[in-house]
Amino acid sequence: MSRLLALFPLNLVVFPGEKLNLHIFEPRYRQLVHDCLEKDITFGIPPYLNEGVSDLGTEMRLLSVDKNYDNGEMDIRTKAVGVFRIREFYRQAPGKLYAAGTIDEVEDDPEQDGALKARITEYVQQLYTALGLRKLFVDLPPTYRIYDIAHNLGLSTEQEYLLLSATSEQERQEIVLEHLERVLPVIIEAERLKDRARLNGHFKNLTPPNF
Repeated sequence: MSRLLALFPLNLVVFPGEKLNLHIFEPRYRQLVHDCLEKDITFGIPPYLNEGVSDLGTEMRLLSVDKNYDNGEMDIRTKAVGVFRIREFYRQAPGKLYAAGTIDEVEDDPEQDGALKARITEYVQQLYTALGLRKLFVDLPPTYRIYDIAHNLGLSTEQEYLLLSATSEQERQEIVLEHLERVLPVIIEAERLKDRARLNGHFKNLTPPNF
């Protein structure tokens, strides 16, 4: 069922379940926040890619306004609640300063592939260990989704948008697995070379072989 949704295009991809803090300063988006407060509406963040507003976006719910500034600017907290597809884009909603779009909600299949998840988990552990970020992964629950780790995998904005366009968890698993299999050897080798460079000029304590 199509419906009208206020839109806030940004140069980023937001995943369902993600919490996003924003500083609001433009008059049109200050108006949007006031409408969210007064009318309990949601709004959408479609990524602004390749000089245009993308067809897909993430629906956001305003959680709180943390600070109001004297000049009208605001700090807000939001949470992503779902993915939508824009059927028609309007530069201004009727009688408003901000954009809007006629949208359809995108259904998603949350079913995971256990074998794929096991391989991804192993690769992510290797990646985070190589980068010295292992604690980030340790803190994730066993039930984590691809959305929960996507921003920490070195994906480009275009690749993150590809994840957003996937309509099943298994499809997202396949995309991430392909990415990790491609970049992990490169990152591990780069970190190894950095370690070797740091050792240059230092005294080395090496154990000679027995023969």
